[in-house]
Amino acid sequence: MSSAARTRDGNTAERILDVAEQLVQERGFNAFSYADIAAELGITKAALHYHFASKAELGQALIDRYAARFAGALTDIDAAGGDAPARLHAYADLYLNVLRDQRMCLCGMLAAEYRTLPEAVRSTLLEFFDDNEGWLAEVLESGRSTGQLAFTGPARDVARVVVASLEGAMLIARPYGDLGRFQVAATQLLAGLVAKASSPS
Repeated sequence: MSSAARTRDGNTAERILDVAEQLVQERGFNAFSYADIAAELGITKAALHYHFASKAELGQALIDRYAARFAGALTDIDAAGGDAPARLHAYADLYLNVLRDQRMCLCGMLAAEYRTLPEAVRSTLLEFFDDNEGWLAEVLESGRSTGQLAFTGPARDVARVVVASLEGAMLIARPYGDLGRFQVAATQLLAGLVAKASSPS
């Protein structure tokens, strides 16, 4: 295959993933078909199966790409060098930006359909959440060690609360079409983790 043909194939695969990601974020994984993607892109279903032989394969590729982008965003947050509270706020903003585009977190949408997902998609989905909780746990523990954050119990448990709360805040804000609902929930959540200044003696 020539380099030009490989480029065309690569571009088609990316376009397929772009459309599929939007459909999942708007409708859910079980609410779209290959016919929907084919119609949107003006290609045949056979062309879709050439790139992604099954919907399970497509779903796994979607999560892999989404997780890679999310991981890149976390790396950027780390590289910015902010303190723990600033890094937590930057993390919440990742969710806000998705909601601002009138979409839901891809993996949050998939989690709602977890029992009906192909097994390969399930395991990849869990990896995404595990990786996010791991990153958050490190930020939380770092903030507690410097006295910037205050919470009880293991950092990993608190990380799970953060992820669950942000995903839930997105879900509730969506039907209202109200970014403010999410922002208030996220602000209150993170404010509860910031260590209070000690009272003057």
